[in-house]
Amino acid sequence: MEEPRVQKHLESLQSSCGNGLETGALQRLTNLLLVEGLTDIQQKEHDILQVETTKGLPSVSKSIPLEKLFLPLSKVSIPPRICVTIGVAGIGKSTLVKLFVCSWAKGEINRDIMFVLPLTFRELNTYEKLSAERLICSAFPHITEPGGIAAGAARTLLILDGLDEFKTPLDFSNAVVCTDPKKEIQVDNLITNIIRGNLLQEASVWVTSRPAAARQIPGGLVDRMTEIRGFGAAEMKDFLEQMFPDNRDLSSQVLQHIRANRSLHVLCTIPGFCWISGSSIAYFLKRSGDQSQEATVVPRTLSEIFSYYFKMALSGEWLEKPREALRIEQAVNTSKKLVGSLGRLAFYGLLRRKHVFYEQDMKAYGIDLSLLHSCLSTRLLLKEDMQASTAYYFSHLTTQEFLAALYYYTAAKRAIFDLFTESGVSWPKLGFLSHFRSAVQRALQAEDRQLDIFIRFLSGLLSPQVNRLLAGWLLAKDEQGGFRSQAIGVLQGCLNADHAVSWRAVNAMRCLQEMQHTDTAEAVEEAMRSGSLAGMLTPMNCSALAYLLQVSDVCMEETNLSSCLTYNVCKSLLSQLLFCHSLRLDNNQFKDDVMELLGSVLSGKDCQIQRLSLAENQISNKGAKALARSLLVNRSLMVLDLRSNSIGPTGAKALADALKKNQILLSLNLQKNGIGAQGTRKIAEALKQNCSLRELILSSNLVGDNGSIALAEALRVNHSLQSLDLQSNSISSAGVTALTAALCSNKGLLSLNLRENSISKEGGPAIARALRSNSTLRKLDLAANLLHDDGGKAIASAIGENRALTSLHLQWNFIQAKAATALAQALQSNSSLASLDLQENAIGDEGVAALSAALKVNTTLADLHLQVASVGVAGAQALAEALMVNKSLQILDLRGNSLGPAGAKAVANALKVNRSLRWLNLQENSLGMDGAICIATALKGNHGLTYVNLQGNRIGQSGGKMISDTIRSNSPDCVVDV
Repeated sequence: MEEPRVQKHLESLQSSCGNGLETGALQRLTNLLLVEGLTDIQQKEHDILQVETTKGLPSVSKSIPLEKLFLPLSKVSIPPRICVTIGVAGIGKSTLVKLFVCSWAKGEINRDIMFVLPLTFRELNTYEKLSAERLICSAFPHITEPGGIAAGAARTLLILDGLDEFKTPLDFSNAVVCTDPKKEIQVDNLITNIIRGNLLQEASVWVTSRPAAARQIPGGLVDRMTEIRGFGAAEMKDFLEQMFPDNRDLSSQVLQHIRANRSLHVLCTIPGFCWISGSSIAYFLKRSGDQSQEATVVPRTLSEIFSYYFKMALSGEWLEKPREALRIEQAVNTSKKLVGSLGRLAFYGLLRRKHVFYEQDMKAYGIDLSLLHSCLSTRLLLKEDMQASTAYYFSHLTTQEFLAALYYYTAAKRAIFDLFTESGVSWPKLGFLSHFRSAVQRALQAEDRQLDIFIRFLSGLLSPQVNRLLAGWLLAKDEQGGFRSQAIGVLQGCLNADHAVSWRAVNAMRCLQEMQHTDTAEAVEEAMRSGSLAGMLTPMNCSALAYLLQVSDVCMEETNLSSCLTYNVCKSLLSQLLFCHSLRLDNNQFKDDVMELLGSVLSGKDCQIQRLSLAENQISNKGAKALARSLLVNRSLMVLDLRSNSIGPTGAKALADALKKNQILLSLNLQKNGIGAQGTRKIAEALKQNCSLRELILSSNLVGDNGSIALAEALRVNHSLQSLDLQSNSISSAGVTALTAALCSNKGLLSLNLRENSISKEGGPAIARALRSNSTLRKLDLAANLLHDDGGKAIASAIGENRALTSLHLQWNFIQAKAATALAQALQSNSSLASLDLQENAIGDEGVAALSAALKVNTTLADLHLQVASVGVAGAQALAEALMVNKSLQILDLRGNSLGPAGAKAVANALKVNRSLRWLNLQENSLGMDGAICIATALKGNHGLTYVNLQGNRIGQSGGKMISDTIRSNSPDCVVDV
């Protein structure tokens, strides 16, 4: 095709797409989430409910930059022919298309595509029949002569934006096949044939859609599906700053309010909704100084947000262009009439899933178009002129739903027949409550839950706060009072109806919140906060709990449902637990049947659980198998804690088999599960294949030497495991020799816990060999073993050469002065060790004196633990000398020694000079009153200490008060325990 036509096409696209692109808010659109098909919730649920349920956070997915959307993802794959991009209403689908088209037209991306042809389903609605050729020619007359693109002369991208706005559902199973590009067929049939590849087979096709509508396209026909992500924290802040460019204070106040309301914050991850909320809150904040304003509560519920938004729209008082008072009254009166007819259009459009309207629709509902253009703000109803006609659509889906609720609320007071039947026979309905009950029942019956937000708004109009806001505007004053309590009864009836907590019950709870009936939810939230939920979970309270799982700050970091759930309650809450990122279900007496339930949750595509704790339950190998099966398909779980159950060797084998395939899990805690050497061997085999697990806790499992030897073999191959906990496992020198030999070649392990085993002095040289050659291990815990002085000395000699270890625990190892002296010598040359624990070892004054000499030259040790180490006055004096010189030690624990008043005096003198020590424990040291006073008065000159413990030193109550007062006046920032 000759160059001038290409140039003409580029110019035409640049002029049509360049308008209305706010650059700052587009960054998130340049990275799309790659998703493998739609999840259950996306296929069934209303957009707002999807965002609320998933807490506004995208599922764990890879992302793809926009410029690579139509490229192969690997060297062996081919470019996708059919791409589908989904996103909830207001997330930016059409903006994304504009951004892509604009970038392509400027030559910035996808230069391999010769023609990009953007079309909207909104435009396609205006045709009854089309051929493939006429589809291209009518939209882009400057490009194609008949046969050109249809014949596939060059790579072409056909964009079809907004499938959810298409008037006819796509029926792929019954569509008639058409391969003739000149043949005129029904538009819906044309689209199905293009997607199937019967027409324009050389062209790539990109469809954008709201999620539920996208399910019309069979998954097998889609080569690549992506999802638009919502705002992150920084993007939301930028967006609000762009909304109020001249008032940074206002934008930060708005953001502060949004963040303080978790429910609102989640919805504001949608740009379209963020704009509505931001405008409403800013409007409130600007007017809150006005004394005449009745409502002074910052908008929190959906209905309150929209009440302010509509007040602003009807009066034309947009923040950037306020109207003068006289025109406001005139505009409001005209607008009220329009809102009535628009509300009817909105309501019946909602029932028919219709969100785009044309001139014939407007006339059918008696909407005066000239009046519409002159007085109603374009922020509510948008207009788009197309070739054949003009399209009208509400600024956001929620705007249509609020208008629909307003219409129904007003009409229900006088309507005699069922409002849901616009024409034809309907049953008589008398009184508002009868219509309200009818609406609630319709919403409960709607399979796709498309009426849930409408019902929420309808309930919100019964709130006293909303009535105060809209009285004299769209509602009569105090008219809701008579209906409110009865409507609350109707909604509460939905909560008691079913033992399983359905999504509908959660929506009924949200309706009660909109209505400002918050008692049930508040009581359950308080019980969650205080950990007293046990025995409280009636069906109604379960519904409240399910609602709180989505909105409560108590659940934000972690959802703790320990010690309160039964099998039945857990079963009823399953669909809600899917979206708890961190879930604790400890100590619930759960047996294997609950694991079957949880396994089904973890296997679901929607699952977003990242951390799951099932500690201290009654899970056996059968339950472990159910969890293991789910790990084969789960994509979200990173931490699994099964501590203190009874999964045994068989359960360990099942989990090990899952670990061979699962590459998501990062941490597995199997402490106290009786897996034995047999189960450990199976786990070790899995570690040879798994490269995702970072932490493995096998403490108290009878691992023994045989299990340790198997793990050692795994560590020679596996370099991804970073932390291994083998505490209390009857491991002797044979097991530790195997493990440390593996450490000589292992390049991944950072932490090894061998506390409370049976490692004798023979194990010392083996550990020393590993420390000499290993350069990655950071933490080594050998506490409560049997190393004695010989083992300790062997390890000390290696510490002098090691340059990686930062923490060494040798507590309770029968170490004495000789090993302590060897360690002191090592510290004079070691520059990596930051923490040394020698508590419960009788190193005495001689050992402490040696360590003190080392502290005079060492510059890295920050923590030194010498509890119950037989330290007397001489040791204290040696330490005091070191503290006068040392500038790195921050924590010194001397609890349970015999420093006495003289030792305290020496330490006190050092404290007057030392500036590095932050934490000092002198508990149980026979300091007496004199020693304690020495420490207290020394703090006057010390500005480093933040904590001192002087308990158990026979100071007495009055002495304790005196010491506390002295420290408080000398060093007010220092906490003291006396």
